[in-house]
Amino acid sequence: MAVKLRLTRMGAKKRPFYRIIATDSRRPRDGQYLELVGTYAPLDDGEVKINEEVALKWLNSGAIPTDTVRSLFRKAGIMQKFTDSRSKKGE
Repeated sequence: MAVKLRLTRMGAKKRPFYRIIATDSRRPRDGQYLELVGTYAPLDDGEVKINEEVALKWLNSGAIPTDTVRSLFRKAGIMQKFTDSRSKKGE
């Protein structure tokens, strides 16, 4: 099973709100998901809330983030922590 970290759309028409989720890559965009990782509200000044422990758990277990989720993680500093933890394992 290929797990992806991606966005699922919520909210009303022309008022998008997204959840960052871990899901099987074969599932539909708004379908069932494995775990909620965080939220992203682009219209509310780009507010992002990410559960760092859950995000790192999925990244360490091999989940692949989409480009948008990767950039949100990078802004939150999660990708830096992930690469640091991987480099420490190799030492």
